[in-house]
Amino acid sequence: MPISSLASEYGSQILSGFGYTLFSWAVAVLLGMALGAVIAVIQLYAGPWVRAALRIYIETLRTTPFLVQLFLLYYGGPNIGLSLDALSVGVLSLAIYASAYFAEVFRSGFLSVPHGQIEAADCLGLSRIDTIRRVRLPQMLVIITPALVNLIIILSKETSVLSIITVPELTAILTQIGSEQFIYVETTLILCICYLLLVGITQKLGNWAETRVGRFLER
Repeated sequence: MPISSLASEYGSQILSGFGYTLFSWAVAVLLGMALGAVIAVIQLYAGPWVRAALRIYIETLRTTPFLVQLFLLYYGGPNIGLSLDALSVGVLSLAIYASAYFAEVFRSGFLSVPHGQIEAADCLGLSRIDTIRRVRLPQMLVIITPALVNLIIILSKETSVLSIITVPELTAILTQIGSEQFIYVETTLILCICYLLLVGITQKLGNWAETRVGRFLER
C-alpha cells in the first residue's frame, strides 16, 4: 500500500497517536524541568545529607534504563497504592526520568556563574531567592540552552517507549496498523517521517532560542 493511501485511510488514527505523543512529551518536559530545577536549587543550599540523597536519586535514574523505571511504576505502583492509567504512568515516569537529567543541566548552569557575582549579591543584601532570580537564573539559562534543547529532543524520542504499556501514542498506533494490514515497512516509514518532522521543528526552535540568548550574552 502506498504511503499516501495509508496516510489518507488511517490519517485520523495517526493524528490521534501523534497528539498523544506531543501531549506526553510536552507535559513530561514541563514537569521534568520544574522538578529538575527544584532539585538543582536544593543541591545548592541544602546540607550534606540532603545533597547525598538527591545525588543517589539522580544517579539511580541516570544509570537505569527508562524502560525498567516505566515497568516499576506501571506494575509496581498498585502495590503501594498508586493506581494510574497507562497514559498517566507514562507521563509521570518520563517526567521523573527527565528530572534527573534536567537537574544536572541546571546544577552545572548554576555553578558556572562566577562566584564573585554571588558574593556581590550577598553584599547588596539580596536574599537567596532574589540572587537566584536576578543573578544566577538569567546567566544560567544563557549557558545551558544548547544542552537543554538537546535533552528535550532526546525526550521526544523516548515517548516511543510508552507504547510498551499500551499508551496509544504514535508508535503504538502505527505498530497496530502494521500488524493488522501486514504493512510494516510503510508504517515504519511514516513513523520515521513524523519523528523527523518533530525533531526538525524542535531543532529549528532550539536554534532560534540559542540565537536569542546569544544576543543577550553579547549585550
